[in-house]
Parts: sequence; structure tokens; C-alpha cells
Amino acid sequence: MARLSIKQKLQRVFVALLIVLIIGFVLRNIAVGWTPSRDQYPVQGVTLSEANGPAQWHILGATHVDFAYLRASAGSEVRDARFAENLAAAGEAGIRRGAYHQYDLCRLANDQATNFVTTVPRDDNMLPPALFLSYSPDCDNRPGRALVLSEINIFLNQIEAHSGKPAVIAVSSEFESDYQISAGVNRTFWLIGNFFPPDYATKPWVMWQSSDMLRISGVDGPVQWNVVRP
Repeated sequence: MARLSIKQKLQRVFVALLIVLIIGFVLRNIAVGWTPSRDQYPVQGVTLSEANGPAQWHILGATHVDFAYLRASAGSEVRDARFAENLAAAGEAGIRRGAYHQYDLCRLANDQATNFVTTVPRDDNMLPPALFLSYSPDCDNRPGRALVLSEINIFLNQIEAHSGKPAVIAVSSEFESDYQISAGVNRTFWLIGNFFPPDYATKPWVMWQSSDMLRISGVDGPVQWNVVRP
């Protein structure tokens, strides 16, 4: 059998790389446009923060965004610079909206709850408040499970008294694995997993972040897309 020349080997490598690039391009285009079926999940919406830049809410309202969760606060001091703007504009566009807080293990629950309730107005028309639990590169603290559960309950009690509604808990798989939040807190859960429904909690999810790659009209760059279990 004839041995391949260096030129032929290079040509084969080039073709293989080209095929990989084409496949990657096709998969990326599928990923940035994919959402779960509306037949299976009729209610779908978006999560936005100041990191997404300005949103054109009239476009979002006209393109089947059913609801929006907006970052209100993070930790004990951070307030999202676009929260008030997004909250008002989403309401004007006829989109149901709610507020979420990004929890910080390095800050006291009381201080974080104060940050949230002084940022988010009381409004019976808003969706239940949401608490996002995930690790931050800015906080290396890893307290014990009992303390974490106690602090989370302090936070929840205060924001629920403010909103008048039970909160939703969005928890990453890493945070849930370490602290088993779904087994220790009796609330509705919002789980995270691109393209495939997640099952890492002890309770069934009620909301699912199905993609953090989706691109939609009205927002520059990728957004986090969510669905509600029917």
C-alpha cells in the first residue's frame, strides 16, 4: 500500500479540520436559536440583568416573551443599574415580570434581604421573588450546611414578608450538590441545564433555565431562557 506524501497528509488534516469547523458552526447556529417546544411548554420567558445591556421591550413583548425575571440586587450592596428601567418597560410592554436576588455566601442574610426589599417595590402584580444560589468567584467562603440553610430561611422570610408571596429558588447543580437546598427548604425550585431538562434536585423543578445561549430580537447577545412546567 502506497504511503501518503506529506502534502496528502496535510490535505487530509485540512479537510478534517474544515469538517469540524463546519459541524461546530452548524451546531452553534442551532443552539443560539433553540427553545423548548411551545406545545410541551406553553409559558416561556427570559432572565435579564444590566449585563445584557438595554432591552427593547416592545419587541420582546411582540415576540412571545411571556414573562421576565429581572436582577434587582446581589449580595448586600449591589443594585442592578437597569432594574427600575427594565421593570417599568416590561410592564408597559405587557410582560409579566419578577425580581431576583443573587445570593452571596460572604454576606449576612439580613443585609442581603434589606438590599432586595429596598430595591424592589411592593406590587401585587409582580411574579414571586426569586433567589439565585450559585458560587461566585468573588467569594471563597463555604460555611456548613446548617448555617447556610438558616441564613437562606432568614433571607426568604424577609423578602416574602415584603412581597406577600412564597419565593422561587434557582439553584445551580454545584450549589445543590454541596448543600442539598431542595431537601432542606420547602419552596418551588428553578433548575438550570442547557437543552436537557435537569434532575439534580430532590424535588421536581417548576421552572427550568433551558438555555444561556439563545439570541432573540430586542436584546444584544445571548440571554438566559426559561420555561414553566405545565
